[in-house]
Amino acid sequence: MYGRSSLYRTGSFRVENVGQNVLALFGNLCFSLFVLGVLIFTIIATTYEPEDPLFNPSRKITKFLTSESNATFTKDSTNVRTGEDFMASHQPAFANFINVSDVDLGDIRVDSNGNDLGEFDCNEAMEKPIDCRDPEVFHLLMTAAIERFKDIHFYRFGKAVRGWNDSSCHMAWRFRPNEGKVTGFYKDYREFVIQRSENCTLSVVGIGEYHSGGNARKRKKNQRDGFEKKGVGGEQQGSVVPVFGESVNDTLPVVESEESFRRGKYLFYSGGGDRCKSMDHYLWSFMCALGEAQYLKRTLVMDLSLCLSSIYTASGLDEEGRDFRFYFDFEHLKESASVLDQTQFWEDWNIWHQRNRLGLYLVEDYRVKPEKLARVKDTLVMRKFGSVEPDNYWYRVCEGDTESVIQRPWHLIWKSKRLMDIVSTIATKLKWDFDSVHVVRGEKARDRDRWPNLASDTSPEALLSTLQDRIEDGRNLYIATDEPDTTFFDPLKDKYTTHFLDDYRDLWDENSEWYSETTKLNNGVPVEFDGYMRASVDTEIFLRGKKQIETFNDLTKDCKDGVHTCSSAS
Repeated sequence: MYGRSSLYRTGSFRVENVGQNVLALFGNLCFSLFVLGVLIFTIIATTYEPEDPLFNPSRKITKFLTSESNATFTKDSTNVRTGEDFMASHQPAFANFINVSDVDLGDIRVDSNGNDLGEFDCNEAMEKPIDCRDPEVFHLLMTAAIERFKDIHFYRFGKAVRGWNDSSCHMAWRFRPNEGKVTGFYKDYREFVIQRSENCTLSVVGIGEYHSGGNARKRKKNQRDGFEKKGVGGEQQGSVVPVFGESVNDTLPVVESEESFRRGKYLFYSGGGDRCKSMDHYLWSFMCALGEAQYLKRTLVMDLSLCLSSIYTASGLDEEGRDFRFYFDFEHLKESASVLDQTQFWEDWNIWHQRNRLGLYLVEDYRVKPEKLARVKDTLVMRKFGSVEPDNYWYRVCEGDTESVIQRPWHLIWKSKRLMDIVSTIATKLKWDFDSVHVVRGEKARDRDRWPNLASDTSPEALLSTLQDRIEDGRNLYIATDEPDTTFFDPLKDKYTTHFLDDYRDLWDENSEWYSETTKLNNGVPVEFDGYMRASVDTEIFLRGKKQIETFNDLTKDCKDGVHTCSSAS
């Protein structure tokens, strides 16, 4: 009994020791792995610098710059998505659009004030000009427009007004195309030629081309956009649907008085390494500044003079002096947020800051949190950025924990209405009834190591083979491409009516409205229709096609970023 008891106690003791040793060994191993992991992470964090810091600050920019619907264009066309691109899922349904059955075509005999004319003298009416304000005429024009343009939905008609002569009327309307991935509304105004028969029946015998009814175009006054009526808090406005085709009022906002300037609070970003970078880099940083200004309830003092990256210029060099308003809708921005051009601001500052003892709070470290600046009482908060990249990029202010504090207000940035009017003009010339294909070639097609199949997959023969099962013969086909010689695609003309951006050069040449307005905006100096503008317009037309065929999603199995990258290119 004694021996067995001693053996039992000895065995029990050894089992306990083994368990403790195992636990101690496992704990030491876990701690060692933790220390090793921390060491490796520290080394990577201190030594690693991404090829382009723009694309790695957070998951948000990846989500913003990547789209399944136009993935081909995300990096290949250098075109940037803006606020209106995110509205598609929030657009109202087409149930409220106007159909022919909604128009009253009764025999209406009232004057322009709505008074019944009673007995109607047809012979007398034959000698008078067409009264475009007559409700009968208005209903006639609406019906003619709806029946003529079957590929668009009409949302609202404007009042009919007198045209260029006694037998014509001009009328405007807002619309959307029936199909295609588009946002916002478009505005058109046309001339209608009206004929009165012997029994006084009215009929429309002709409808002019796009924007032919100039008398129905609403023109905005060049009013002063002073902060007296707007305030300087930068509060966000409700979401607004863009309307393309309207006249543009992008005059610079000004401060109305010394008192208004003194009461204002301002934010200014100075210097930094964002200049002359790609447009998506610029926007990512600019929207950080605008978001911080709104958080601080301050007016953002912005530089409207941009440096256009060499990737967009004909010279292949970075070019200074490009106006923000060439590319983006400044009218919408200034009406929705509190912004001020830096040239105007510094002129006012030099006049009034000493007299009013206005304070300036200088911040030279991007890691200073917006929460701290919210307590600053000085008139001007200036963030000054140094010369060492990437720590001098503006978007660094919004990284880390600040992402949950500063919300980039993407709804404030829309594409230039002048560029979008070119888009809608081309789409209208194609009667909003076309299919589109994007064909990437250029340097990618020549680099067979990274894109081994692209050149052959985008040859005319391959295109015909791919498109024959996707697009019907005889269709209008818009080809968005970086191929400089469009005769390359001539074999497609046997099956389709092909269209290219350069077919519509008259929309930006020296006789165009775009040329006239941008030259005026640029102090009389003509503006180049540069690579970014071309990519922007080309992309937007592509997205308005009823069927859209992309290069890397549809034409080739090559990955858009090169071999072995398809899994990460979603």
